[in-house]
Amino acid sequence: MKTTVSALYDNRTDAVNAVRALVDRGILRDDISVVASDAAGEYTEYHGQDLPADDTLGGAAAGAMVGGVGGLLVGLAALAIPGIGPVIAAGPIAAAIAGAGIGAATGGIIGALVDLGVDEDRADYYAEGVRRGGTLVTVRADESVIDDVADILDDYDPVDLESRVDRWREEGWTTYDPDADPYTVEQIRRERVRY
Repeated sequence: MKTTVSALYDNRTDAVNAVRALVDRGILRDDISVVASDAAGEYTEYHGQDLPADDTLGGAAAGAMVGGVGGLLVGLAALAIPGIGPVIAAGPIAAAIAGAGIGAATGGIIGALVDLGVDEDRADYYAEGVRRGGTLVTVRADESVIDDVADILDDYDPVDLESRVDRWREEGWTTYDPDADPYTVEQIRRERVRY
């Protein structure tokens, strides 16, 4: 039986390195998903897609993320998610979000995460984390290796999700809102500086 483990990263390089370590450990590429905000258009610009971009955070980072994930995982896609805006996604989540269709709102990312085995409350938190510029890695693995998977994800400095959600709530956040405006590049930069 397969179990799902997920981790949210503030640093995209940490997420790519975690994915690389999972693949090196022998986790099937088809069982690993990544989704990251592309508010700056850096990934889609690098990947040759035509999604709106506010600014650029750096082509080298885009190349590393797209090249790193694209070389490791299946189904690399540039998508737009209500409330988040443009994202780059790879693995089973890319197909699940794309299959939800335009305007699927909450059913898009949250539904895709729930379908992958993520608890609905945590899926809500992860959606908000991606909205705020985080990179989410989700893995479905056999129970025999799930502890190894969790250890690998923990080795690359993931967000302490409960603490982060507590801070968001202190600021008035209640739930992921697919009708909210996506974060701008500047809002994401401020969010990164805070943490």
